[in-house]
Amino acid sequence: MKINLSPDGSKYMRLMLWTQVYTRYTENNTGTLRGPSRPKASQIDFGIRRSRMVLLAQLNPRFLVYTHLGINNQNAVGGGVVPTADGKKPQFFIHEAVTEFKVNQYLSLGAGMHYFNGISRLTNASTTSIMTMDLPLTNFPTIELTDQFARWIGIYAKGRIAKFDYRVSMSDAFLTNLASTPLSLGATSGGVSTGTGIANYNPQNSNHVYQGYFSYNFFEAEPNLFPYTQGTYLGTKKVFSVGAGFLHNKDAMYSRATSSVVAVTPAVNADPFSTVATRKHDMNLFGVDAFYDVPLDTASRTAITLYGVYYKFNMGPNYVRFVGAENPGYGTVATRGNAVPQSGTGSSEYVQAGYLMPKNTLGPKARLQPYVAYLHSSYEGLRAGNERKGVNIVDVGANLLLDGHNAKVTLNYRHRPDFTNVNAVKYRPELTLQTQVFL
Repeated sequence: MKINLSPDGSKYMRLMLWTQVYTRYTENNTGTLRGPSRPKASQIDFGIRRSRMVLLAQLNPRFLVYTHLGINNQNAVGGGVVPTADGKKPQFFIHEAVTEFKVNQYLSLGAGMHYFNGISRLTNASTTSIMTMDLPLTNFPTIELTDQFARWIGIYAKGRIAKFDYRVSMSDAFLTNLASTPLSLGATSGGVSTGTGIANYNPQNSNHVYQGYFSYNFFEAEPNLFPYTQGTYLGTKKVFSVGAGFLHNKDAMYSRATSSVVAVTPAVNADPFSTVATRKHDMNLFGVDAFYDVPLDTASRTAITLYGVYYKFNMGPNYVRFVGAENPGYGTVATRGNAVPQSGTGSSEYVQAGYLMPKNTLGPKARLQPYVAYLHSSYEGLRAGNERKGVNIVDVGANLLLDGHNAKVTLNYRHRPDFTNVNAVKYRPELTLQTQVFL
């Protein structure tokens, strides 16, 4: 929704609103609670996956300001004031608040709470044009830890030179994992703490986060006013983009080796950061990807969308993190509800494919776009004995496009691994109906 403030439209204000609502059946991971001492094997639940707004103003062709606000992941169990135990009154918070200056046609500089990420195209994804029902979340390895919901406070530069697009940023790492101490990196028995050899986020991290993503478009150029990359153009553009990105944060993680043995005394308890030695680990995250989205037949308006990405994550020894989007499980157990291994030290490959069917398949207005997606991850911290246990997630679904991305309904089936017992991984079904309206 755009309001022109000058006759030629060069000065304007713009408002964007969107909401995504889930109706979902989930077979929960083993041991999931739905409330205090209330086990629940499965349920049908409802939730708000995202409800957001963006306010943008450009009063001079060289200056841009925008603010992005909203909520995420609210259901009857979580997402509220106490996210892991209360679904009520979710925090309506700032996702982005950016000021930007256009230096020339090749370079723009900005500052604030920004979404100019590195690693991959999906780490910069628009949530309004996702082809699959949702993102795999592996594309956001630091979400809500050293960042604020995949956003950062810092500065960035972006631009395009011919067919080459770039974005780089330098940001502060948010203080995180503040309850952790070197003793938390060990197991205590009989007054002796022994290191586990498992890394975690370093609560003393005060180093900058450096990111970059670089891509080359072989066909048409993509819009770059906003940081958000398109999930599918629904046959309106011909795009073939290859890219690569990174994130580097010095001493972001810390750990204690299994050879670290410390007698727990009052002096150690008083200041374990000074008395217990730890190892610091740089966080280095890399990605390389390709996006192919082209119309196939102009008469029937069919189109194909293909995307693939390879991630290499170094987050310290044996680190693994579990995440479940809009988790239906109660409490703080990492493997509750629909949680899966989302990130960790190791590698991931993710691919998706979609086909926009002929325009009259469902009549003159609605369009149908079936898709499939597959994620495979291998993390050194997920082992049965000496053997790594791979993470395999399959999504199959379809978009019913009533007005493109502005009004659509998505039905998605997920085949999800339950890692409650790494020695006996089971697979659970998850069926979700999502409605989206975007203005």
